[in-house]
Amino acid sequence: MQGSRKVLSRFGPAIIVAAVVLGPGSILTSSKVGCEFGYSLIWVIIAAGLLMIGATALSARLGATLERTPCQELASSLGRPVSIFIGAVLFFVVAAFQSSNNIAVIAALDPLMPQESPDLSAGQLNAIKAGLLILLNLVVVAALYGLSKLYQRLEQLMISLMLLMIIGFGINLLFARPAPLEVAKGLIPSIPGGDGASSESLLAVLGLIGTTFSIAGAFYQAYLVKEKGWTKNELSIGLMDTITGITALGLTTMMIMSTSAAVLHGKIDPSQLQSVTDVAKQLQPLFGEWAAYLFVAGIFAGAFSSFFVNATIGGVLLSDGLGLGASLDQKWPKLFTVLALFAGMAVALAMVLADWNRVALIIVAQAMTVLGGPVLAASLLYLALSKRYRDQVKAPAWMVTLMILGFIFVSIVAVQTARNVAQKVQTEFLAPAVVEQPDIEEPELEQPLLPTPDPVETTE
Repeated sequence: MQGSRKVLSRFGPAIIVAAVVLGPGSILTSSKVGCEFGYSLIWVIIAAGLLMIGATALSARLGATLERTPCQELASSLGRPVSIFIGAVLFFVVAAFQSSNNIAVIAALDPLMPQESPDLSAGQLNAIKAGLLILLNLVVVAALYGLSKLYQRLEQLMISLMLLMIIGFGINLLFARPAPLEVAKGLIPSIPGGDGASSESLLAVLGLIGTTFSIAGAFYQAYLVKEKGWTKNELSIGLMDTITGITALGLTTMMIMSTSAAVLHGKIDPSQLQSVTDVAKQLQPLFGEWAAYLFVAGIFAGAFSSFFVNATIGGVLLSDGLGLGASLDQKWPKLFTVLALFAGMAVALAMVLADWNRVALIIVAQAMTVLGGPVLAASLLYLALSKRYRDQVKAPAWMVTLMILGFIFVSIVAVQTARNVAQKVQTEFLAPAVVEQPDIEEPELEQPLLPTPDPVETTE
């Protein structure tokens, strides 16, 4: 028993990061890419995993070697406005997208919930979903204020949820029986379509990288390492934790994508996969009810881990940016975490009960990510390479190189997101109103900007 505890003490922070990154949006994106392109983009997950290992390892090293947290060090060297900007941007993005995490948790449970019937109206069904949302948020808030040593509790929960995802998606992969030769071909870098690759193929590559490489998750690693209590004496342990956690993230994503490639590629239109529950429904007749339920269990684990940790990232970084503390056991990080939870819950309830359109909110949130991603990556590089910290951190060249490549990637994504935001603003707010003529059915214009956790189906 003591031996297993000693082994587990060597892991934790990167497992938490992996659990929050592997959310419903990542599951849906990797499923859709596998459905559309088969095994051909498996190499992208490996490349993204290397970028994530570099960024997370560098962040862990900063957490272990610097005297203070990243935001505190940035405030000391560059001024408090810089840390406030980072904390505020991340908090707003987290709060805006927290509604998607709320919706995703309920969507994951949808196959287990009663369906609309003569005895259960659509309004009653939506009221049940709303009640579950409120209960879930209240339980998390009670845990925040009722439990001591929150980091340890969080670590234990995320390790359990990550194991549940690996088991659920792993068993489904066994049922799928992927072709080993095709999987091997997918390890060779190539873009579907070759020199004439479509914009859809290139966007699929960017989206798939985003399922594994999360600069916000990597940045938060430094805070988790400090919560763990690791110092420069545990640098090798921290590196092992990073490699293990991010490898688990990459392999799980590959399992999901390979399952979809094996059973859905060439058989259904990828546009039919609009939510993670759609993926589970497609697998049920192929694998059977219990295998589909295992997939749903994996979806729920991913949804709940993102729901919980996403809110703590926003709360901790806003509090630390303002200079009010960075530990989950302190007053202000808890308060701001609750604020992020309730903001996401309020938007989700409006969507479930009133069919509220949150397009404007997502546009603003994605506009903030245009600034947030590059700033976080640049901050990690600054703390590793500036004269003030370089001798203290002593970051290996391979970490810095991967972090620079990661910075280039998030900058490219920021440009693409900026274009999407501009297009969406033009479509939603600046385009001239279309006068609807009688007996003419207008086409559906609404499309998501980027892959996000799936919405709950609310029946009117």
